[in-house]
Amino acid sequence: MECVVQGIIETKHVEALEILLQGLCGVHRDSLRIHELCLKSVPNLGLVSSEVRLLCDLEQPEPTWTVRHIGGAMRGAGAEQISVLVRTMAESKVSQNALRLFYALGYKLDHELLRVGFAFHFNSGAPITVTVSSVNKMLKLHATDEAVPVTPGIQLVEVTAPASSENYTEVAKSMSSFCEYLAPLLHLSKPGVSTGVVPTAAAAAASLMSDGGGTTL
Repeated sequence: MECVVQGIIETKHVEALEILLQGLCGVHRDSLRIHELCLKSVPNLGLVSSEVRLLCDLEQPEPTWTVRHIGGAMRGAGAEQISVLVRTMAESKVSQNALRLFYALGYKLDHELLRVGFAFHFNSGAPITVTVSSVNKMLKLHATDEAVPVTPGIQLVEVTAPASSENYTEVAKSMSSFCEYLAPLLHLSKPGVSTGVVPTAAAAAASLMSDGGGTTL
């Protein structure tokens, strides 16, 4: 299970966001270059179709693979009262033969993306990860070197934290408090809720670029 919020930021303000995150975190960023393949199974014999994502970390000297399954979001009054999305999520390291295995199991490639950017890791009441990345599409199958931005000039920001059925409310509070530090640059909300760029971003970015950061958490 995990808690997650997302937002967008103009590429011209990403450097200011990095300065802010590094000031809050106190450590350097991790570079990010992920080839993501979304696979879907075809409904068969009454079974419900499922979706998995294969993630290939291209930043490693020898690319490593992870399989991730994202389940449904928590529903009900409790879910409506918190500002983050709580959803089931399971992932595991796999070998480079995983794609061949899923094809053999009847899965089909739905789409693939290349995410390029960076990530910061915090411990602010909960282990929080912030990823900032441009999302790129492939013009040819698996041709990561020829990927082009899906939304030029815009980057995706995602904040996630692991949670359980016992502590998700506390994790959600920690994430909400953390997201307040980023509010002048971008608005973070539940995935699927479009909020656009914030009008204060340019002024906040200029201020961060001039003073060079913030207070370490």
